[in-house]
Amino acid sequence: MQRRHFLGAMASLPMASLDARAEAWPTKSVRFIVPFPPGGGTDTVGRIVADQLGRALGQTFVVDNKGSAGGTVGTIELARASRDGYTVGMITVGSHGIHPTLYAILQFDPYKDFAPVSLFATLPNLLALHPSVPAKNVVELIELAKRNPGKLTFASSGAGTSLHLSGEMFKQMAGVDILHVPYKGGGPALNDLVGGQVSMIFGNAPSTLPLVRDGKLRGIAVTSPQRSPSMPDIPAIAETIPGYAATSWYGLAGPAGMPQAVAERLEAALREILARPDVLKRYAELGTDVPPLGRAYLEKFFPEEIARWAPVVKASGARVE
Repeated sequence: MQRRHFLGAMASLPMASLDARAEAWPTKSVRFIVPFPPGGGTDTVGRIVADQLGRALGQTFVVDNKGSAGGTVGTIELARASRDGYTVGMITVGSHGIHPTLYAILQFDPYKDFAPVSLFATLPNLLALHPSVPAKNVVELIELAKRNPGKLTFASSGAGTSLHLSGEMFKQMAGVDILHVPYKGGGPALNDLVGGQVSMIFGNAPSTLPLVRDGKLRGIAVTSPQRSPSMPDIPAIAETIPGYAATSWYGLAGPAGMPQAVAERLEAALREILARPDVLKRYAELGTDVPPLGRAYLEKFFPEEIARWAPVVKASGARVE
């Protein structure tokens, strides 16, 4: 996979018939693929953006949750969708940052199988414990794990997701043995955590933070390099483990060959949406930030992101054959 493939996909011209139809786009509802089940952080932020895109563009964006295999099922479906602009969806740190190294055979090419539009959210993961776990901070959690090797568990939204690798990075850098328990999405993982079936999660902030605020979970740290502006009272793991950093992101894309006019309208709509005070307020409530916007930023972001996660995946020993 080379950067030239990505740039080539961006420059490819759709057929004239598609180009003509794109001038009036959208004239009907648009399918919006979310590659995780309902209830997780990806779904929460995805639904906000889908709703706002519908309002901005005058047609309903219908959320279609395709959650399985750490997000790969929905991502493959997006890559293979009709390129007329009526199926778009979310790309994530998993699909375009982690999976190119994690999977021995990846059934999509993150450069040439998509028409990326823009990032629309960045967020830290939140290390949250079930209240029964007797640790109030990262230092106490590390001490507890070292006294009880292999007995504590951490849930994730699937093998190879940022939730999984945030935990693997923690294990490596803290020198502890904590058992990974993968689920088919953040929603099911959080349900079991609240129920006490697992000990902790490095969960996406949008779905995990409300449970912390409601007292159902204990949030002890964020995975970003510094404290999050929306959660300033929660320390960063890096304050205890220098150099620790693992952040998530969400973006919007269509299948390769989607008309350029559609991509441009979507990008313009995202810029409008993410400047609205009500949306920014909702993002802050969910512990989510607005990233640099636009397709141009993605031209350098994707290769850098794959390179950033590759050593983490390799060091974890995780591999999907």
